[in-house]
Amino acid sequence: MSITQPIRNSKNVRDLCDYYFNLGQHRNHRLIMFSLYTALRISDLLPLHWGDVYDFRLKRVRESFTVTEKKTGKTKIIAINKKIANNLEQAAAYSAPNDFLFSNPKTGKHISRSHAYRIIRNAGEAINLPERISCHSLRKTFGYHAWKSGVSPAVLMEIYNHSNLNHTRRYLGIQQDDLNAVYMEMGY
Repeated sequence: MSITQPIRNSKNVRDLCDYYFNLGQHRNHRLIMFSLYTALRISDLLPLHWGDVYDFRLKRVRESFTVTEKKTGKTKIIAINKKIANNLEQAAAYSAPNDFLFSNPKTGKHISRSHAYRIIRNAGEAINLPERISCHSLRKTFGYHAWKSGVSPAVLMEIYNHSNLNHTRRYLGIQQDDLNAVYMEMGY
C-alpha cells in the first residue's frame, strides 16, 4: 500500500479546485475546497451541517466553526477563509440549517467516505494529476503548501493535532528537492 502524498504543484491544486466549479457541480467543488482549506479529515468534514458554517438568521457565513475530531476527540475552531465563504454564500440560499453540507440528495444524509474519495479521485484523474490522490492527500496538501509559504511546522502540528513534530514532518511529505531548495536559497 502506498503512502498518500500531498499535491506539490500549485497549478495542479488550482486546477483541482476549478474542476467541479467549471462543471457547475457545487457540492463536489465545496468538498474539495473544504478539504484543501481546512485540513480536516474527511470523517470530520462529511457530518457538517449548513447551520455549522452559515448563520441563517443573519444571512451570512460564520467567521469560524467548531469541530470535535472523531479520531482525537479534541475540539478545534476552524476559521472560514474568503474562498470557502464565497462558495458558501452562493449555495446557502438553497439550503437549510439542518441540511448536510455534503448531502446525498437520494438519501438526505451526507455522502459516504467512499463517495467523497471517488469525487476527489475522479477530479485528479480528469486534470491528469501524475499521482493518484485521496481525501487524505488534500489534508496533506494544506500542510505542505502552508509549510512552503513559511508556516512553522510547530503551528502545523497544532492544526493537525499531532502529538509530536516528527509525525508532522513525515506528514508534510518533505522530499530532497524541498531540502535542496533551502540550501540554494540561503544567503546572509
